[in-house]
Amino acid sequence: MSKPSTAAPPETGTAHVQDVGDAGYHKGLKNRHIQMIAIGGAIGTGLFLGSGNRFEIAGPGLAIVYAVCGIFAFIVVRALGELALYRPSSGAFVSYAREFFGEKGAYTVGWLYFLDWAATLVADITAVAVYTHFWSFFLPVPQWLIALVALAVVLTMNLISVKLFGEMEFWFAFIKVGAIVLFGVIGIWALVTQHPIDGHTPGISLIADNGGLIPNGLGSLFAITLGVVFAFAGIEMVGITAGESDNPQQAIPKAVNSVVWRILLFYVGSVMLLALLQPWTSYSGTESPFVTVLNNMGIPGGADIMNIVVMTAALSSLNAGLYATGRTLRSLAMAGTAPRFAKRMNRSGIPYGGILITSLVGVPGVILNVVMPEDAFALMLNISGIGTVAAWSSIMLSHWAFVRKARLGEVDRPRFQLPFAPVLNVLTLGFLALVVVLIGFDGEIGRLTLVLTGIIGAFLMLGWFGVRKRINAAALTEAMDVVGSIAALDDPAKGDDSRSRSR
Repeated sequence: MSKPSTAAPPETGTAHVQDVGDAGYHKGLKNRHIQMIAIGGAIGTGLFLGSGNRFEIAGPGLAIVYAVCGIFAFIVVRALGELALYRPSSGAFVSYAREFFGEKGAYTVGWLYFLDWAATLVADITAVAVYTHFWSFFLPVPQWLIALVALAVVLTMNLISVKLFGEMEFWFAFIKVGAIVLFGVIGIWALVTQHPIDGHTPGISLIADNGGLIPNGLGSLFAITLGVVFAFAGIEMVGITAGESDNPQQAIPKAVNSVVWRILLFYVGSVMLLALLQPWTSYSGTESPFVTVLNNMGIPGGADIMNIVVMTAALSSLNAGLYATGRTLRSLAMAGTAPRFAKRMNRSGIPYGGILITSLVGVPGVILNVVMPEDAFALMLNISGIGTVAAWSSIMLSHWAFVRKARLGEVDRPRFQLPFAPVLNVLTLGFLALVVVLIGFDGEIGRLTLVLTGIIGAFLMLGWFGVRKRINAAALTEAMDVVGSIAALDDPAKGDDSRSRSR
């Protein structure tokens, strides 16, 4: 009997499939773009605006929920990072679901992820409108009109080129990170010097004297879990960008491993600092808690600057959502399970068909801002959370299937791996199932979310019966027969020869 190989695993895996939907994209994203997109993906409306509402519900215990959810978020993105090195794909987890579970799996994951970002799109344009009304000058302007303008501007920018998208996200992320760091410096200074804020002296007493770390009981922590999962939505963007990265083997591991310190610094650290600067009862869902603190500190222009920053975060998230859904819908359309229009791509390698389809969802989002402006953000946050749970679950299931194939010797795992698989896969899937159950305990909005989720699920099932006969079998056969993109990267000559044969 031969001895098992003791050689180190390859830097990348050996991919035996290539998603036909990946054709036509330009490798315009550089390492610095991917690093900042990864950072920016963890800093958005979920932190800047959503944390105000969660403070109202759970108080300082919000930091605990961020930490727990952050651990599972890191597990998910680590698993996705391994899959991305095995086979970089702009279809990301939709493409992996197709490989391991067939077209029905890809259809389900793809449309639920579309739902995720479509709801996020509505939440983001709502957030921009809410932030804009911080200035009295804009109060006469209807919330829906501001939301519509924000959608139009970002849509236009997203259609130009992937390089421009990368540059936009790079600077958006740079502004967000810089603002959080600057806020941290100011907050720590106020804490050390005991500088009064709105009549309160910063310190641990503000937590102890206002009900402690969990003032509203453990139930309040469970109630905000789905919203916190939404706050981390976007970290899976790393997997999607791999398909348009000029060097995924270098960029992806660095971006994935940075998730841990980002969560600790930006989420857990920021929430604890906010709780030490003011009583948690000072924060509300109608204003960013960062703006509240700077406004109450009386720093000249501080609140205005921070409000601009949080608007930037919302626009960044909106920009990323259009990017992600455009590529997701194209992956589905190439297989015949999304409108044919989603296949369309311009000369710059932008899947404008899918992006335009997603932007149309913004129209009912604008209407929602007319019908229920106060609850639009919270409802869309929950709907988006459902989509995020579905996407993360598919990543963990695909990774589990990938590991099983690797153990059978059918594929090679890259050196960059999720440790303790499949144990961590099972634990993470259990956590995500718990998150769905907890939605029902989130009051009227939670119940409405479950009802809408059931309706959406029914439409998905009906949709499958409508599109299953349209599945492009020829395209899928080609996808399963072509040598993977990683193999082509390892041997450029072989990659060129493979491409010439496929033509």
